[in-house]
Amino acid sequence: MKPNTRTLLILAAIAGAAIASNGAGAQPATIRAGDELRTLSVTPTDIAEGKRVAETTCAGCHGANGISVTQGIPHLAGQRPAYLYIELKAYQSGNRGDSVMANVAKVLNDETLVKVAAYFAGLDPAPALAAQAGPAKLDAVQAGKAVAAAACAGCHGNAGVTQIPAIPSLVGLDPKYLTEAMKAYKSGQRKNDTMKAMLASVGEPAMNNIALFYALQAPKAAKTPAAGDAAAGKEAAASCAGCHGEEGVSGSPATPSLAGQDAQYLVAALQAYKGGSRSDETMKGMAGSLDDSGMKNLAAYYASLEPKAPNVRKPLTTEEWTQRCDRCHGVNGNSTDPRLPMLAGQRADYLLKALQGYRARTRKSSEMAAMSDGLSEDDLDNLAGHYAHQKARAVLFVPLPGK
Repeated sequence: MKPNTRTLLILAAIAGAAIASNGAGAQPATIRAGDELRTLSVTPTDIAEGKRVAETTCAGCHGANGISVTQGIPHLAGQRPAYLYIELKAYQSGNRGDSVMANVAKVLNDETLVKVAAYFAGLDPAPALAAQAGPAKLDAVQAGKAVAAAACAGCHGNAGVTQIPAIPSLVGLDPKYLTEAMKAYKSGQRKNDTMKAMLASVGEPAMNNIALFYALQAPKAAKTPAAGDAAAGKEAAASCAGCHGEEGVSGSPATPSLAGQDAQYLVAALQAYKGGSRSDETMKGMAGSLDDSGMKNLAAYYASLEPKAPNVRKPLTTEEWTQRCDRCHGVNGNSTDPRLPMLAGQRADYLLKALQGYRARTRKSSEMAAMSDGLSEDDLDNLAGHYAHQKARAVLFVPLPGK
């Protein structure tokens, strides 16, 4: 888009002390949401000057007409003008920590920053990525469900409630415990050739997803018979409650809940601890004092108890995350707040890098740090992909007439 020769572009900019001079010893003010704004009329001549500066100092990284072709470097075309100005001031003050950008910004005075921001804001935004709208990856729960349905349901039941004696239920367990159990089977620390083979190609992120899926399923007792005397087992269970919790519901992520578990599986686990094929000194000592009858009674007692769901919050889906992001960044990432960036049509790799920076605190924003803390790597990928596929829309900011 060529600079408009007939219409003034109105730029929202920071007022007062925030526009500090670049004289010796000057410290650019920190710019915060809520700081006062004023409007600046920018003439076609100003925009032409902004274009000249941009082509000289910015195009090498950000591309001709502000559309980047370099991985990790953002598009600037159509971006909100006050946001561009704010970010350039942040580079000047060292708050953004990018030496290349800081070296570029520090030699530009405020008038030039306004012109450059106005030039980029007046360009047509980059086109959205084509066709495959939506996240590239399933969210964690969906991904866990997909793997569980393919690899686990045949033995452990569709919702993780076993109907096969000697096969454990997977519901009612903290996901951290279940992930560690899968890792132990994969490594051979727990002896089970079938489980070792099933998990051979499953990485830890996928294990985490499987464990999360089962942790969020409605807990129900295993639909299998129990051979022992539950009443006798209740008395013996007094020594187990310290770790496995009252009524068999553990309060520790590292210790499994036993309530509602298949009785034959519990007996087999106790025998493995007693015989040493499962390595745990505490459990070996506890199981060592039990004979087969005592193990069956204990297992029958725990199998008779009602399992409870672990204290795990269901993570937000990509759609739910984008609804939160859109509150500030506008519908589909098209910001109408001049201080906040447009996300629509932005490079996905840049958005991913920015989100990772906020989460790691290398990029400073208390609001964005709080938002990004709850995001997994898949969430970051999905959000970046979502906004890269949205159509970017330019916005012209104009002053309201006085009353």
